[in-house]
Amino acid sequence: MNIGEKIKNIRIAQGLTQEEVAQRCELTKGFISQVERDIASPSITSFIDILDALGISPSDFFEDREEKKVFKDEDFFEFVEEKKGYRINWLVPNSQKNLMEPTLLEVEPDGTTEIINPYDGEEFGFVLEGKLELVIGDEVYKVNKGDSFYFKAKESHFLKNPGKELLKVLWISSPPSF
Repeated sequence: MNIGEKIKNIRIAQGLTQEEVAQRCELTKGFISQVERDIASPSITSFIDILDALGISPSDFFEDREEKKVFKDEDFFEFVEEKKGYRINWLVPNSQKNLMEPTLLEVEPDGTTEIINPYDGEEFGFVLEGKLELVIGDEVYKVNKGDSFYFKAKESHFLKNPGKELLKVLWISSPPSF
C-alpha cells in the first residue's frame, strides 16, 4: 500500500489543501507534502494526527475493500407496490450512499408511482418501453419511448402509465430519493 498516495487522494477528495491538513494536525505543509510523496514517513502519532485531520479512522484507512463497479441482476433490490401497479429495481445496491441513484421503474397500465415530495435534487428518466405522463406540480408532460426527461425536484412529482402496455423507465435521482 502506498500510504502517502492514499493520504493525498483522501485529502483531495475532501477538497482540502496541504496547508489546511497541516494546520489541523499542527505539522508543516512541507512535511505533509513529503509524506504524500513518500519522501518522509510520519511517526505513529503524526500519522494518527493526519488521519484525524482527514476525519478517517486507522481501521478505515487500512481496510482494503475494492469498491464494486459492475452489478448483475442478482445484485438488484426489487420493491413491488401492487396497489399502485409499479415496481422499482435498484440497479446499484446501497446507492443511497452515492450522489445518484439509478433505478429501473416499471409501471403497469393505468398504474402510478408514489408522489415524490419536493427536495433539493434532480431527476432524470429515459423511457425504454411504453409511454408516460410525467406530473410535476400542476403540469403534465407526455413522454414516449425513446424520450428522456430531466428536471429539478422543486415540486411534487410522479409518473403515470396512461397506455395499454408495461412502462419501463431508467430513472436516476441525484441525490437518492426513493
